[in-house]
Amino acid sequence: MNQTVQTKPLSKQQQKSMETKARIFAAAKNILQKDGYEALSIKNICDEAGVSNGSFYHHFKTKDDLLSYYIEEQPSINPDFLDLPASPAEAKEAIIYVYLNYVHYCQDLGVEFMSNYYTPKNQSLNPLIRTERPYPIVTVHNYLQKCMDAGILQISGDLEALTTDIRMIVIGNVFEWCLKEGHADFEGNMKRSLETYLNGAF
Repeated sequence: MNQTVQTKPLSKQQQKSMETKARIFAAAKNILQKDGYEALSIKNICDEAGVSNGSFYHHFKTKDDLLSYYIEEQPSINPDFLDLPASPAEAKEAIIYVYLNYVHYCQDLGVEFMSNYYTPKNQSLNPLIRTERPYPIVTVHNYLQKCMDAGILQISGDLEALTTDIRMIVIGNVFEWCLKEGHADFEGNMKRSLETYLNGAF
């Protein structure tokens, strides 16, 4: 049953905070696209955005935290689509939907941004040092756990290993798209590789 969620209007302080975050991100994106990850220092971001270091640290812990906020938190998923599925086939469709949504978001950010974001120097990509896996893998992990708990599907192997495999497939597709400067069939490749893997997983 759908319920109407009423959201309170943002206060002036919340509005100002959102505008500052957006300005900081716009500055970081501009630096990344023009000069690459090496030029992405907090000082350069603050100078470009016209904000103080204190303002930056009020919103973000590090420059990688800033980038990961926008790459991991922003894509919106219709929660109704992640309700319990009727079958394993529907579960596969939902997972692919999550990642095709991610593909579209990456395309919106642009290949230059993504090429500079997906670097080994960006520690926000390292799941071993994070308190939670990067978005959207946490969404998929929780969704699969919910499906397993309800007895809708059984996976061959360990859930952590499965979600790690999915994360690596996704990173590989992003890298291929970046390597080909946006000329790869990003959406088609993502869909095909995930379908192939998931068909063998459950």
